[in-house]
Amino acid sequence: MMKKVILFLMFLGILNANPLDLVFKDQNATIVILDLKKNKFYFYNKLRAKTPYPPASTFKIYNSLIGLSTGAVKDVDEVFFKYSGEKVFLPTWAKDESLRSAIKVSNVVAYKALARKIGLKNMQENIKKLSYGNEKIGTKVDEFWLKGPLEISAFDQVKLLKKLVELKLPFKKQYQKEVIDILELDKNNKYTLSGKTGLYINKNIKMGWFVGFVKTKGDTFIFALNMDMKKDQDLKIRQELALNALKAIKAI
Repeated sequence: MMKKVILFLMFLGILNANPLDLVFKDQNATIVILDLKKNKFYFYNKLRAKTPYPPASTFKIYNSLIGLSTGAVKDVDEVFFKYSGEKVFLPTWAKDESLRSAIKVSNVVAYKALARKIGLKNMQENIKKLSYGNEKIGTKVDEFWLKGPLEISAFDQVKLLKKLVELKLPFKKQYQKEVIDILELDKNNKYTLSGKTGLYINKNIKMGWFVGFVKTKGDTFIFALNMDMKKDQDLKIRQELALNALKAIKAI
C-alpha cells in the first residue's frame, strides 16, 4: 500500500512540475510568459522575474513610440539619423537609419540621437505617462536605459507589452501599430514572433534581455526573459531559450 502511495505522489509531482524547469536548468535566468487568451502567467524564477534591471536596448521599443508621439520622427520609415562617418561599435551602425532599420540592428548611436531630439523633459514626461519601471532617467537623456538609473522587471516588461499588443498604451493607436510592425522578427505558417533583445554591461555584470510576443492563429503569448551572460555565445541563445519555453508550455 505504501509503495502505491509513493508512486502516486511521484506521479503528482511529475504532473505539477514546472515545464520551464528543464529549459532553464543550466541558466541563471528568468522568464515570464502571459497567455493572453487565458490570462494565465507562467514563470521561471519568480523572484528574479520581479527584480528590476536596466532595460538596455529593449527600451528601443518605447524610445520609438515616444519619438513618434512627440513628433521627433514622423513615421517609422523617415530617415531620422544621418551617419556622419564617426567611428561606431558595429559596422552595421555605419549608415543612415529609419526606426524600421535602426531597431533591426539595434543601432545605439541612432537611438541616442533620437533621445536627444526628444529632449529630457519630454522623455521624462512620457516615461511617467507609461509608468515605465521605476520612472527614473536622471539627467542624461541619451544613456539612462543603458547604464541606469532606469530599471524594470521582467514582470513589468510583460505588463507593458500586453498594453502595446492590445493598443492600450496612452498613445495614438496608429503609433502603437507602427511600433508593433517594426518589431516583427519571424513569420511562418504557425506563428509570428516579434520582439527586441537587450544587453546590459556594468563592470563584472553582463545581463541579456529578450522581450516580445508570439501571435498564433488563436492566441497571443507575451514574454520577457533576462539571463546572466557567462560567455559571448550566450548572446545567441536568448531567442532560442524563449522559443523553447514557449514550446514547453505548448504555446507553439
